[in-house]
Amino acid sequence: MGLELATYLVRSGILATSDHTSVVSINLFVALLCACIVIGHLLEETKWMNESITALFLGLFTGVVILLTTQGKSSHILVFSEDLFFIYLLPPIIFNAGFQVKKKQFFRNFMTITLFGAVGTLISFFTISFGAIWLFKRMDIGDLDIGDMLAIGAIFSATDSVCTLQVLNQDETPLLYSLVFGEGVVNDATSVVLFNALRNFDLVHIESSALFKFVLNFFYLFVSSTFLGVFAGLLSAYIIKKLYFGRHSTDREVALMMLMAYLSYMLAELLDLSGILTVFFCGIVMSHYTWHNVTESSRVTTKHAFATLSFIAETFLFLYVGMDALDIEKWTLASDSPANSVGVSAILVSLVLVGRAAFVFPLSFLSNLTKRSPDEKISFRQQIIIWWAGLMRGAVSIALAYNKFTSSGHTQLRGNAIMITSTITVVLFSTVVFGLMTKPLINLLLPAHRHSSDNNSEPSTPKSLIAPLLSSLNGSDLEIADHPLNRPSSIRLLLTKPAKTVHFYWRKFDNAIMRPIFGGRGFTPFVPGSPIEQSVHGGD
Repeated sequence: MGLELATYLVRSGILATSDHTSVVSINLFVALLCACIVIGHLLEETKWMNESITALFLGLFTGVVILLTTQGKSSHILVFSEDLFFIYLLPPIIFNAGFQVKKKQFFRNFMTITLFGAVGTLISFFTISFGAIWLFKRMDIGDLDIGDMLAIGAIFSATDSVCTLQVLNQDETPLLYSLVFGEGVVNDATSVVLFNALRNFDLVHIESSALFKFVLNFFYLFVSSTFLGVFAGLLSAYIIKKLYFGRHSTDREVALMMLMAYLSYMLAELLDLSGILTVFFCGIVMSHYTWHNVTESSRVTTKHAFATLSFIAETFLFLYVGMDALDIEKWTLASDSPANSVGVSAILVSLVLVGRAAFVFPLSFLSNLTKRSPDEKISFRQQIIIWWAGLMRGAVSIALAYNKFTSSGHTQLRGNAIMITSTITVVLFSTVVFGLMTKPLINLLLPAHRHSSDNNSEPSTPKSLIAPLLSSLNGSDLEIADHPLNRPSSIRLLLTKPAKTVHFYWRKFDNAIMRPIFGGRGFTPFVPGSPIEQSVHGGD
């Protein structure tokens, strides 16, 4: 298996041409991944150091060793490839986020999550872009045009809230966890859609009609990508429900779920849509319908398999970032003006801080105006945590920066090299410094005795490889409410309690039409060997 992977990577140009070098590289990287898991486990109790920070430090250490071994010629064993990231590593991370999300909390706060994740990302994008245009033109950082500046805004609008999620407890603070997690996923999708839309936008001839076309294209990508993900999820549910592969082989139904999820992502990329949005909503739909149509053993297998793939992919990315931070090629090009490199990094960190604050506090105020219950409002302490959670930058920012400023991982332009090294510096600084300060900040703002006020929603969940994203193994929580919903009797109720009203009509539509066709909890086919048949016989 390792040799086959090495051969593929050689042919695709990701690794060196020597078979021996390729095999050594694969072995070293797998060993480093194992070390990240072991060290992360040993540091689990402190929660000061998560796997992301551990992988960064291991990558840095390995990069130093490789630099010394090669006498300063190279610091990494892999050359960055956008295909490796966007086609192989990102899909399992995003799909698992949708598949394992606590759907009840996610959709209960969907409007606020969308407000932060979509509108907030746009505000952050404009803040960072205009700040970069105004400040960078006063610095000698190479030939960067207006398109590059706008791309910088999209690149640094993509957040990475994994450090905060690993400290927060979704059972103790369900509202806060739901907002931070949901905003992170929508933010990544918005940033990538925005980045792709900018590439197709004519920045030379900017007219009102062109701006309108840009906005229209942006929303088209959002709606089309979401629809494709929902369609792929429903199609998988229908096929598995009708054919019920589990009666012959659980391997087939597990394989079909994995392949159809990946197919939805690749189809979105083929159609120039957002694969992130597509595979995320495909994961949500699969967990609500498809997952209930498979056997009990397949349910456990898929849930842990998706979490494991996501965990490995994310650790791999941070490990690579740590190695590439010492890439001698880019630092040599940027070393002509070290003061400019430091200045660019400092400016970008400052713009990230300002851009984040520019929307978190105003949008929280607007969101609170629509809430009547104090428990549903976002307190000022929670707003600070939400602001802090979005300060860290991660794999998406790195990938977009490489996509914009390099060609197959390399660059010979000084301005591009400065932007790559600055991006790596910002990612390292934000992940390590802000990440290490996350736990003491949350303990300061949310003491233990304050957590109980939020403890009203989700059942406790078993810990797994990626526990913050896992929901109960008992099934989908989209259809479970803490209290039965009363039938809305007027438009006034729709205006005063839109979330509960929409939820009521959705449950009614779901139970009457969707589940009889696509399956789901309570609609698993009665087939010999099926979960329904086993539960019936078990109860006799």
